[in-house]
Amino acid sequence: MSNTAAPLEVIAASLRRERERVGLSLSELAKRAGIAKSTLSQLESASGNPSVETLWALGVALDVPFSRLVDPPAPRVRVIRAGEGPAIYSEKARYTATLLASCPPGARRDIYTLGLEPGAARESEPHMPGTVEHMVVSTGRVLAGPRSAPVELGPGDYLLYPGDVPHTAQALEAGSVVVLVMEHI
Repeated sequence: MSNTAAPLEVIAASLRRERERVGLSLSELAKRAGIAKSTLSQLESASGNPSVETLWALGVALDVPFSRLVDPPAPRVRVIRAGEGPAIYSEKARYTATLLASCPPGARRDIYTLGLEPGAARESEPHMPGTVEHMVVSTGRVLAGPRSAPVELGPGDYLLYPGDVPHTAQALEAGSVVVLVMEHI
């Protein structure tokens, strides 16, 4: 059996979830969206055939983006096993960045694991103004932080530094792994 619900089932579950979240009855939501209560009832039971216009009106009435009504909700618990996930490789250093979580709407942080090997340092140019980076070394040893004052770190060490200045990350031991949280202010 597939984990992906049929679009009508996704829409039905989304409408119920969002209507209950704002505490509206079927009648009140239908009235605010300018649709018949019977139409909304059919949609919530996954038996209707909604038009884009109907879903748009419901989204406006619920104060949610259209996408929240048609996309299945993201899981609340997500596991990415070591060595899995979308990896991006550096052309200039033995450095691999794996995105673990991107910024959802309204949040301003990205989480990565970094795999670093001895050799050339990964030199980063400044990111957006206000960016802060949080780094925790999982294994190995690294030299990281602002280019003007990098710090040597070992397993379990934490480093906070501005990401809106030139910064660096260099492995001092083979197999170094770092968790990096980029905070965008």
